[in-house]
This record gives sequence, structure tokens and C-alpha cells, in this order.
Amino acid sequence: MWMYLGLLAALFLGLHNLCKKHAVQGNEVFPVLLGTVTSGFLFIASFYILSLYYPEYAIANGYHFQKLPWSTHGYIFIKSAIMASSWILAYQALKHLPITIVTPIRSAGPFFTFIGAILIYQERPNPLQWIGFFLIIFSVILYSKIGKIEGIIFKRNKWIFAIIGATFLGASSGLYDKFLIQNLSLNPQTLQFWFCLYTILILLVILTITWFPHAEKRKAFKFRWSIIAVGILLQAADYFYFKALQDPEALIMLLSAIKRSQILIAVVVGGLVFKEQNKRKKMVPLIGIMIGVGLILYA
Repeated sequence: MWMYLGLLAALFLGLHNLCKKHAVQGNEVFPVLLGTVTSGFLFIASFYILSLYYPEYAIANGYHFQKLPWSTHGYIFIKSAIMASSWILAYQALKHLPITIVTPIRSAGPFFTFIGAILIYQERPNPLQWIGFFLIIFSVILYSKIGKIEGIIFKRNKWIFAIIGATFLGASSGLYDKFLIQNLSLNPQTLQFWFCLYTILILLVILTITWFPHAEKRKAFKFRWSIIAVGILLQAADYFYFKALQDPEALIMLLSAIKRSQILIAVVVGGLVFKEQNKRKKMVPLIGIMIGVGLILYA
């Protein structure tokens, strides 16, 4: 069941990435990020308020919110800091790079997750999983070659380093999620509620320094419907992902790979919507990534 929940998370993540590209294109990144997290928080907060007034109904329908000690809040704040850093780097990169380049690089996340799962959680992949893992990495390298055709030199482009940094931080957060869900026994909605709240506070501090004081930046910001859509779609994806992690048998390295199937939506649909170049050439490494994910699932 946890694998199917992972595929649902991938579906919502793929749609989330399309809306995110629309939200940041030619826009101010930090207020867009704040708007997406806030819209997601308001979505979760509506269930939180319902659980306060109708606690028995919330428990019966599986969306009750746990009361947490301060030490657990500290752990959640660490996750918020990690993901705020990852999102800032990812949104900046997405603003300046094609979605058909950004999403495949993000697909290298299983590389970091595999290493962490082996070292931290002692998860042991079998030979087929190793083949699938290296096939994903090789396919991402192929994307770098295609990127050069579009004038994106990976070694000299700071936004490439930004998206690589975002990918590493995102993978670290994924490993940390298993600790929060399984070791601290947090349910998905409780983790999502407090995580969003603390992320908003972190972003408000950053915007107070980098955005609010500058009138020209405030005028450059354009509100779009996709900002709200990004927040809600991300919360839906996270919910199914956290539900999958609640299963004691769930392997974080496999869940991370399953989530990469979101690339189908981003590259195929995104390439058509945003009319990006070299879509046919990008299909070759795309197929490589999908075969790699398939091998991991099959194994």
C-alpha cells in the first residue's frame, strides 16, 4: 500500500511542479514562495480548526492533530529550516532554467537518499535496485549534455549549483521525515501544520530583510492563481508521502525513487505547455530515469 501512496504523492508533485513554474516565471521568487507555503498552511489550518470544534468527528475521520512537547517542536523547526533553504534555491533556479532541465536534476534526489538510507537506516538495496539507482544518475548526466545545447553550461551556471544544493537539502529532509514519522510517531497532518507555520515564520524574516524594504521589488511581484494551487497540491503530495512513511515496512530509498515518476508530467506536459526546446532529445534520459525507477520498484 505504501508504494501506491508514493505514486499518488508523485502525481500531485508533478502537477505541483507545473504550477510552480507558472508561478515563478518572470516573478519575484521570495513572495511567491511565501504565498505558496501560506496557501498550503491555510488549507491544513481549516482541518485544524475543525478538529478543535469537532474533535470526535476528526478522530473518526483520521485528521485529528496531536499535542506535542516543546522538544518535538524543535525537531519540526529543523525540518522547516532545511526545506526553506531547499525551496529558496529551487525557486531561484526554476525562475532562470527550463523546467525540462530542473526537474530531471531534482530526480537525482534518490542518489543522496540511497546513501543516507544505507548509512543511517541500514537499508540494503539488492543488485537490481543498484542498477536502477545508477541508471537514474547516468540519465541525469545525459540531461547535462542536452543542457549545453540550450546554452546552459552546467559548470558555469550558478543556477545549476542552486538546484543541486536544493536537491541535496530535499533528500536530507526526506531522510529526516522517516525519523519524524516513525521515531517520533507524528501523524501527517500534525507534521504538515507545524512545519508550514514555522516555514512561514522563517520566510517572513528573510522577506523583511530582502524584499519588504524595496519598493521596486514589491511592484515587480505578480499574484497568480498558480501560487495557491502550488500550496494545496504540495500539501496533498506530502500527506500521501507521510502516510506511506507511517508503514513500518516502507523503505525511504524506494519511496524517494517512486516520487521521481513525477518527471513524466513535468517533462512531457511541461515541455508542451512552456514550449521548451529539445523535447525529443530529453525523452531518451527520461526513459532511462523511468526504467531506473521501474527496476527499483520491481526489485
